[in-house]
Amino acid sequence: MSDLTIHTHTGSEAGLFVNSYIVETDSGLVVVDTNLLNSDIAELVAKVAAFGKPLLGVLVTHAHPDHFNGVHALLDGRDIPVYATEAVGKAIVEIADAKRAQWGPVYGDEWPAVTAYPTVLLEDGQTVELGGVAFTARHVGPAESHADSYFLASVDGGAPTAFIGDLAFHGTHPYTADGHGALWLDALTTLTTDLAGARTLLPGHGTPTGVEVLAAQHRYLQHYRETVRELADGRPTLAQAAKEELDRRLQEFAPDLPLTWMIALGADAVAAELAGS
Repeated sequence: MSDLTIHTHTGSEAGLFVNSYIVETDSGLVVVDTNLLNSDIAELVAKVAAFGKPLLGVLVTHAHPDHFNGVHALLDGRDIPVYATEAVGKAIVEIADAKRAQWGPVYGDEWPAVTAYPTVLLEDGQTVELGGVAFTARHVGPAESHADSYFLASVDGGAPTAFIGDLAFHGTHPYTADGHGALWLDALTTLTTDLAGARTLLPGHGTPTGVEVLAAQHRYLQHYRETVRELADGRPTLAQAAKEELDRRLQEFAPDLPLTWMIALGADAVAAELAGS
């Protein structure tokens, strides 16, 4: 095998258009991130089964349910390793129940009733080989989520493909509600250099892209934070009218992007972060 064969399963709009990636090797499959809602997860499970190859492992990039909710269904009781960095694995354990309590009533039967947690925790820079593909975990820390990472996948020492999770969204409004915007901006600056040699960046939301997506995400976040700072005027929350103005300005800044409800969702978290700084 001289190159990577990667298939993409994209969730529905209700499932945030999240991407799960199926890396196909001669000897089996590796899934990177696992979708949010039961209907989208069931489609992912069916796609994996249709290959007729064993599932060698599951990789989780970060601690948000749209990336780890489908792990339990994919495993289906089998002893298959689930890889994440130490920080990501710890954060998933800490937040899974709270996320179910928050979003389960919203999504009802679409929200998985059980969470399967990472079973193999990787250190920064640690590499595992699955089906002839070398996957290297890279720790980032709090950024878009409470714990972010990315995986570099390469064959025979070639230029890597980077599974970047939600470190940069490509073609949708991003999630900003975890309140680590300053750290996220710093991470994007660092990643622009660190990922300069990657062949392709595969985002958690949107189509394959290049390193330029990191600068685009940086510009978006800067604009979002500057707008929140102005509208909040030092307060840790935004009034409803201010959130509506934020929504208007961000849609003007980034027209035609889906998931516009994300704009107001993160407003208070960003205002609180800015007020605290």
